[in-house]
Amino acid sequence: MNFIEFNSKFPTEEAVIDYFIEQRYPEGIKCPHCGNESIYHRKNKKFFDCKQCNNTFSIFKDTVFAKSRTDLRKWMYALQLFLNGKKGISGYQLQREILTTYKTAWRMLQQIRIAMSNTGNTELFEAVVEIDETYIGGKPRKGSNKQASGSKRGRGTSKTPIVGVIERTTQKVHAKVALPNRDGQKLSGIQLLSILNDVCKKNATVISDEFKGYNILKNTEYVHLVIDHSKGFCKDFIHTNNIESFWATLKRGIYGIYHHVSVKYLQRYINEFCFRYNNRKTNMFSLVLRQGVLV
Repeated sequence: MNFIEFNSKFPTEEAVIDYFIEQRYPEGIKCPHCGNESIYHRKNKKFFDCKQCNNTFSIFKDTVFAKSRTDLRKWMYALQLFLNGKKGISGYQLQREILTTYKTAWRMLQQIRIAMSNTGNTELFEAVVEIDETYIGGKPRKGSNKQASGSKRGRGTSKTPIVGVIERTTQKVHAKVALPNRDGQKLSGIQLLSILNDVCKKNATVISDEFKGYNILKNTEYVHLVIDHSKGFCKDFIHTNNIESFWATLKRGIYGIYHHVSVKYLQRYINEFCFRYNNRKTNMFSLVLRQGVLV
């Protein structure tokens, strides 16, 4: 949705409210207290009164927009800008675009990421999946003490490990932040298997590289195929090119747009890029609004 389409779709705050009602209550509004459909608007259209139990409720209750004093059109414009940017938008850029404080802009972006993470129950991956890991953190300078102390690239680094799984058929991806490395701790096979079990059916064919942590798959119901990257990057259909392509997009987004992400919020950013990748061919704007309902 471009700027002209946005202005046409949301000329007023009432238009935003009407659109959100369509997304949250496709079968009609019901009172959350008693379930009655006999309700009516108050003067402020965000609120409804129930004729049966006399309770008042907000259509934004239990959503990522609850308890926000920011203009609703600014919320929708922030969402539009965020989704139009293929790799997102920074808090400072959003602050300049919608004329709020940085704290407000940052919170709005975090709330949108929470909505992106609210995917509910999804179908388990089956058939052929690829699994791989990457590491997020600043690149050490050559000859620096940080580099000497173990902040090298790849395995054995002190950066934060991310494990990703992608299904070949549906091209759906799932990625999760593993426990941060401490005192040289490496990513374990148990961690890899746990993440795989969360998203895959037991009889799936799993393709990985030669990392020893994946040896744990030999004692499971998974069919495990390995591509040895020291000999080549593809052997027939055995490769991890799809998940590595996702890592490239993720890292260009984090390093190019956000520059630095704390471990505390890193999973939200990972979820953002998974959401973008998984829903790149759908109407993400409406989907985020629907997933913004947190109950």
